[in-house]
Amino acid sequence: MFKNYFKIALRNLWKSKGYAFINVVGLAVAFCVSVFLFLTAYFALSYDNFHADKDRIYEPYFFANDPERVNRTASMPFPITPALKAEYPEIEAVARVVNGSDVVEYKGKYLDKNIKFTEPDFFKIFSFPFLQGNAQTAFQDLSSIIITENMAKAVFGAEDPMGKSVQIGLEGSKKSYVVTGVLADFPANSSLQFDAFLRSENAGGYQQQKDQWDAFSHNIFLKLKPGVDKLAFERKLKPFTAKYFAETVTKLKKKGAKPDERGDLYALRLQKLEDVHFNREISGGKEGSLIYALMGIGLFILLIACINFINLNVARSFIRAREVGVRKSLGALKQQLFFQIWGEAGVVCFLGFLAGVILAVLLVPSFNATFRSKLTLDYIFEPDKIALLVGLFLFVTLIAGGYPALQMSRFNAVQVLKGKVSLKKPGILRNSLIVAQFALSSLLICCTIIAMQQVDHLRSQPLGFQKEEVISIPVGNKVDGQTALRRMRNRLAGDPNVVSVTGSGVNLGMGLDRSSSRSSIGFTFKEREIETDWLHISYDYLKTLNIKLIAGREFNPAYPTDSMGRVIITESMAKAIGEQDPVGKFFQTDTAGIKHQIIGVVPDFNLYSSKAEKKPVTMYLSNNEGIGYIFVRVTPQSLATSMDKLKGIWKEITPESEFIGSFIDENTNNWYMEEQRLSQIFSLASAVAVILSCLGLFAVALIVMEQRTKEIGVRKVLGASIGSLVFVLSRDFVKLVLIAILISTPAAWYLMQLWLDHYPYRIEISPLVFVGVGLVAVLVAIATVSFQSIKAALMNPVKSLRSE
Repeated sequence: MFKNYFKIALRNLWKSKGYAFINVVGLAVAFCVSVFLFLTAYFALSYDNFHADKDRIYEPYFFANDPERVNRTASMPFPITPALKAEYPEIEAVARVVNGSDVVEYKGKYLDKNIKFTEPDFFKIFSFPFLQGNAQTAFQDLSSIIITENMAKAVFGAEDPMGKSVQIGLEGSKKSYVVTGVLADFPANSSLQFDAFLRSENAGGYQQQKDQWDAFSHNIFLKLKPGVDKLAFERKLKPFTAKYFAETVTKLKKKGAKPDERGDLYALRLQKLEDVHFNREISGGKEGSLIYALMGIGLFILLIACINFINLNVARSFIRAREVGVRKSLGALKQQLFFQIWGEAGVVCFLGFLAGVILAVLLVPSFNATFRSKLTLDYIFEPDKIALLVGLFLFVTLIAGGYPALQMSRFNAVQVLKGKVSLKKPGILRNSLIVAQFALSSLLICCTIIAMQQVDHLRSQPLGFQKEEVISIPVGNKVDGQTALRRMRNRLAGDPNVVSVTGSGVNLGMGLDRSSSRSSIGFTFKEREIETDWLHISYDYLKTLNIKLIAGREFNPAYPTDSMGRVIITESMAKAIGEQDPVGKFFQTDTAGIKHQIIGVVPDFNLYSSKAEKKPVTMYLSNNEGIGYIFVRVTPQSLATSMDKLKGIWKEITPESEFIGSFIDENTNNWYMEEQRLSQIFSLASAVAVILSCLGLFAVALIVMEQRTKEIGVRKVLGASIGSLVFVLSRDFVKLVLIAILISTPAAWYLMQLWLDHYPYRIEISPLVFVGVGLVAVLVAIATVSFQSIKAALMNPVKSLRSE
């Protein structure tokens, strides 16, 4: 019986090759795109799930109910870790994680590596398995270093790394460490990424800050004992906060701060490990809304393909009505008809599914390159992913094939053989599905246009400095930044194509080293809580970036004391400290620290992207601190040759360090990579959705024209013109598209308003976007339907009327 069903299914599909092709192509494209989007979202949502006790792991953060703005920060002081461990038996393990990077030297080989500082408890919290050594003994000595398998291969090659000594640091500050453990490489979906671990006692500034409760410099993670409730433990932390941060609480009260709904002015709270990857405020994580956008788009595209399938099968039910009637009159049962028709749908779905998987396999490299993903063929064909694909196939088959099969199996045999199909109001279902298709397509197009406008708006925002014609050169860890800057200045002195040279501890934008760092300081000044970015710069910084002085002066080599407590601040910093004429005024960041004198004021500028508001910036000069980046402003006429020239000079003055310079305007564009990625995904989804919708509309229009063949013949005999026939045949479809636009417009406006609210500098959504999308959708629908309408209108009426 099943063999017979299969043969009949193939025969029917071969008989209707056009419809079968449309269905297979539509489903293949939808399956392919949906597989990519769902797996990408699945991968992102799986971050940190591989840790054995992930449900008991938390990242502590401070909550401050400041009347100006609620603040949350995960930056911690060094003494908090031992205090928590000593005072709370509910904590099973707690460890600092101090970020760092440095040069690793072994037998004349130098490598830049991501080295973090932590404690032995770290390996009780996280499930990073040891390949050599063990968590109990590997970190007992301060001179121990634990490395990853990848670093072991890069540094030692085929040698056994255990017990070997490596030098870490620059010349003059190198220290020897002994390899006491080798970890398996961390998975791609790990929020914590590293090459090696050292004890936190070796971190820079530890000795000075180990007892300072007001020096916030790193993150910590803790694991609660089984059965300890998170909210109950947070309540137990209130006395701890009151004990060690009483001064902060007092300052908040003076500002008029009120307790929040949990009764907290200032509190230590816990963030689940699963939230770390997507929390931008606390952890600097990724944009989580993108992941849900991916899943939504995948569902939209799959739904549009299902709608096509349902529409075509329901429409074709009229053509196959007599076949069903004859089968019923010959004794076919309802369930037999259902399984036969559903089986035909299953064959089409399987072919579409198979073609979609083949497309996905072929397009994996292109998808990864376009959307900076890490999907691999091995990843796609893991057992749980195969289960996901099979589930997707069964879902689509059930939805797209089951409903039409159920309706056709219910046909009344007598009525069908008389020429009357008993399907009730099929036009309502078909029209509703067409409206849904075009509503989803219009929604995606609107979202795409608005997202692209927002990205362009961010790019066009004045940053407060001149980004053009400036080259940024990362110094790296193999050379002293101050030395490299001095050599670069000497080599470029007198060059007519070089306007100025300077250095900084922080890059502007995201350079080719893909590195970013931030230093901020909070302190009290005249009973005001001040928070400012603390930026280390060199001479000619303002000149190189064309930042104009509002008052005072720039740092100048003629004033040797500029490197001893002199600072330049931005306008918002001047407002924060409440000084209308701040030049010459002093402030202290802590009672025991030096007094900083303000020597200049500049306009606000975006140090860390225009996606966030311009924050107060304090710039200082230091001859001892390292320079991370060298900036060179060149003349416009030398842009074409300046990069190659600087590369040659860099090779001469720092042969041990690779040249990876880039223009700052390119770096600042990289600030908006996430938004660009979002708009690219929306663009792809919109294109696929529109194509699938048009494909479905074309096929439905073809079937409708077949059903109205006699009507068209009669109208032509009665004198109807081709133009009037095209109008009559097309207007119903255009009405459906207009309804779809009316539905999608408010939905798109609401969703994009929510997205835009994340940005301090945002566009106002123009009604012209929706008008333009509506016109395009109508024109596309008219073009799609008109082809069949004109073809039907040109048909010889004699031929259509003699079909009986």
